[in-house]
Amino acid sequence: MSGLEDDLTAAVEDPASPAGAAGLRRARAWLTRAAEPGSVELWRFVEDTGPAGAVTALRAGTAPPSVRALVGARAAQDASLADLRRAQRCGARLVVPEDHEWPGPALHPLTLAAHAGGHDGADGPGGRRDRTTALVPPLALWVRGEAPLDATVDRSVAVVGSRASTAYGEHVAADLGAQLGERGWTVVSGGAHGIDVAAHRGALAAGAPTVVVLACGVDRAYPAAHSAVFERVVDGGGLLVSEWPPGAAPHRHRFLVRNRIIAGLTRGTVVVEAAARSGAQATARRARALGKQVLVVPGPVTSAMSVGCHELLREEESGARLVSNAAQVIEAVGSLGEDLAAPAERPTSARDGLSDLARRVLDACPVRVGVSAERLAAVAGCDPLEAMRVLPGLEVADLVQWTGGGWRLAPAPRERGRR
Repeated sequence: MSGLEDDLTAAVEDPASPAGAAGLRRARAWLTRAAEPGSVELWRFVEDTGPAGAVTALRAGTAPPSVRALVGARAAQDASLADLRRAQRCGARLVVPEDHEWPGPALHPLTLAAHAGGHDGADGPGGRRDRTTALVPPLALWVRGEAPLDATVDRSVAVVGSRASTAYGEHVAADLGAQLGERGWTVVSGGAHGIDVAAHRGALAAGAPTVVVLACGVDRAYPAAHSAVFERVVDGGGLLVSEWPPGAAPHRHRFLVRNRIIAGLTRGTVVVEAAARSGAQATARRARALGKQVLVVPGPVTSAMSVGCHELLREEESGARLVSNAAQVIEAVGSLGEDLAAPAERPTSARDGLSDLARRVLDACPVRVGVSAERLAAVAGCDPLEAMRVLPGLEVADLVQWTGGGWRLAPAPRERGRR
């Protein structure tokens, strides 16, 4: 690659040429390091002037003061070429909106939200828009893994929850991850301790791809304890995704910004466990603001880790739906009329199809001693002939038994076995 200014010039003059396309990619790589994601103002500036024009203006100091303030001292720095090479060394790439694999349809609600102001109902101090909660598309995404990003997230569901999860929550998350993977759905989460990694592991156990959206560079494993899981994700056809360039550190505020990507890439968000105040609730709020499904797994009413889940279900404006398995999740986020969950199985009994008369005669039968049809009719409140008419059917159903001298309830199967 040539110098940054030469590449930017090529991108402005002929963006469709190979040199121009390389310049656009380098410009977006520069932006991912120069500016923290989540700024609606910066995104609009890049949309209006183009990525190459935006970088040129920022470096020349001709961009609007409010936009220049978002970059600050980073405007004079350039690590774009080094970042692209570092990504290549770890098997990663920069996916930009100009690429065929850019997940435009999935991120379209974020685009609409940004045009409308990028507001999700949460403001910072003094009424200022909070960058950590703003709804705005990413300028680019660093992706590690061979699978195309758009196809991988086309049928995807976010599974999020508490880091301090319980055994119940981890079991449910792992089951959801495996069941969704078996049905051809991609699980997207943040790779954190607790619910996140349980969902990833469930998908991996099913041999299905899963996507980890990181708050640091894709060449860094955070938490470090999950480095082996992240390698399995990449080797298993999944992806590591981040807005930040290789080498970027996992600063605390970046996790809050990252949540909108998890909500934006997927068709819906499932909250498995969430405390009264948690990042999982924040992700659910962003999904709701984007018009996507918010699904909640209930927990024990005595568990502090399920307080947030129950609050989401209580809030009418959240539109949250209760789910307990993957089939119900897919019914909520899948294609209308196609991905329908089967009705819950109900235990059946030989009594289910009985008429009212047959039920009354059956209830009149004693447990041990056989009695006559006349006696049963008197207890059941019917004519003896009516009782005699239903008794053979009850006998065929193994509900009553003729003792030789009268009718009684048939013994339970276990009792018949002992005899």
